[in-house]
Amino acid sequence: MSVSQHPVALDLQQRVGDPARLLATVMALPLLDGLFVALLLAGTLDSPLGMLETGLLVFGGSATVAVILAEMDEGPRSLLRSIALIGAVLIPLAALQAAVAPVIESVIDLAVFQRFAGVVILAIAAQTASAKLGEYLPRPGIIIALGLLGSLRPEALVLELLIDVELMARAAVTAGIGVTFAAVVALAAPTLRGAVDIDRFRFGSSVALGVFALPILGVLNTDAPIALAVLLVSALLAYRPDLSGADAAADDSLLHKLPAVGDDEAVDRQATDGGPESAADAEQSPSTGNGTGDYEYGDDVDRAPWL
Repeated sequence: MSVSQHPVALDLQQRVGDPARLLATVMALPLLDGLFVALLLAGTLDSPLGMLETGLLVFGGSATVAVILAEMDEGPRSLLRSIALIGAVLIPLAALQAAVAPVIESVIDLAVFQRFAGVVILAIAAQTASAKLGEYLPRPGIIIALGLLGSLRPEALVLELLIDVELMARAAVTAGIGVTFAAVVALAAPTLRGAVDIDRFRFGSSVALGVFALPILGVLNTDAPIALAVLLVSALLAYRPDLSGADAAADDSLLHKLPAVGDDEAVDRQATDGGPESAADAEQSPSTGNGTGDYEYGDDVDRAPWL
């Protein structure tokens, strides 16, 4: 799959271009658009399972997987160096935002803002699942800004910097989980390329994000790691090692259809007939990808159902 078919990564790719910078931007996006601060204030890092879910879904997720597997062709060692540099910036920034979070918390109505945090996660889930929905939904930063305005209590402002060391440590560990996830994907990249349907994993990740937002919104009152379970099931369903074998078989079949070297009559006949396959056969035969979801969608009719 080209990253151009991942709605979130596409917008960033058009601005950034370079794969390493694209990966850094994708992983730092929760810090840049205010999502991580919103999750801090919503209390998603209060438990180890919440930290694990936030690290995997927010700092990791399908966009990170898509960039590493589809856009970065380097070997694992080179990928690990890039990810280590990203982590060296990402983890301190996450801790810094956790240091500022108590000041923001003192000036807002947390119950109101928590609902906006849930809404922004649902919006990101919808944008991840569907490129069309992403065209109509506001950006996460806009939703968070509206949440801050709607829950603002200026009379309760605390000007002194309240350092919560424990919260900063939890934020750093959460960002570290996302960096570790990216490193694991990079190490397994030679095996995963050609064996992972990224479109399927992307859709499953969007469902996991939607489930992750339900407890924040108060719709689902449970401490069970349902979002983590959905993410794991999505990863299992997206892993299809038979895809690479099917591609190899398709290549062999195509080679058998080619004329032998020196067979001038066969070459002339194929040139006259329009190639080894007729136009009707070409229209009826589905396009096969490289195992990472290398689909070329034309009209909307040809898109996957969730696009």
